[in-house]
Amino acid sequence: MDLRRQKILEAIIESFIQNALPVGSKHLRDVYSFDVSSATIRNEMAALEDEGYITQPHTSAGRIPTSRAYRHMVNQMRSPNLMLSQAHKDLLRIRESYYLKKTKEKLYDTVSILAQATDNVSFATVPDKNQFFYIGISNILKKPEFMAEPEKVTKVIEILENELASVLSELEYADNAAIYIGDENILPEFESCSLLAVPYSQKGFEGVMGVLGSTRMNYAYNIAALKSAISLLND
Repeated sequence: MDLRRQKILEAIIESFIQNALPVGSKHLRDVYSFDVSSATIRNEMAALEDEGYITQPHTSAGRIPTSRAYRHMVNQMRSPNLMLSQAHKDLLRIRESYYLKKTKEKLYDTVSILAQATDNVSFATVPDKNQFFYIGISNILKKPEFMAEPEKVTKVIEILENELASVLSELEYADNAAIYIGDENILPEFESCSLLAVPYSQKGFEGVMGVLGSTRMNYAYNIAALKSAISLLND
């Protein structure tokens, strides 16, 4: 097969792989910029059809590759490694997206379990954005100290909705945990609360998971539960 016919066959195969549509001579000339007339392309396509490389679906004026065309293409691949770099990049990109999705799902489940175990608000930052989510606001709404002063809960919710994501980046960790009790908190709105936070790393993604609740919380248990949740996240 001469070079021009080979190039036309390659273009037909490439176009059909991408679009699953029969390929006509005008499409080949317009898209692949063959420096010959449409009539010449049609003649070459007729020859390729006679040789069994392409065929014409009865519903279309275009042509599609046959199995013989794909076999010819495979036999002509001198160096499959030319595509190795692109394939590797694609797989890494897809894997990262897949791991990110799974990390988010696992993170949400873990934070939900942590909120139930601690009976407080639990939260975590989302790996791919400067955002976070929280679960369990109803837990602190039931606490006597917050039921007596509902305005305190209002302030806490406002911070959870608007500012906590940026505050988390300013926390100082000792022994891999940040513990802020009452008026030690960075924000005055949290002076009626205690905040516990631990960094996490999962599938190459990093963030912070934590517990927010009354200053009379069970610190030993909640810190242990938080660290255990981080451990479960990495199982």
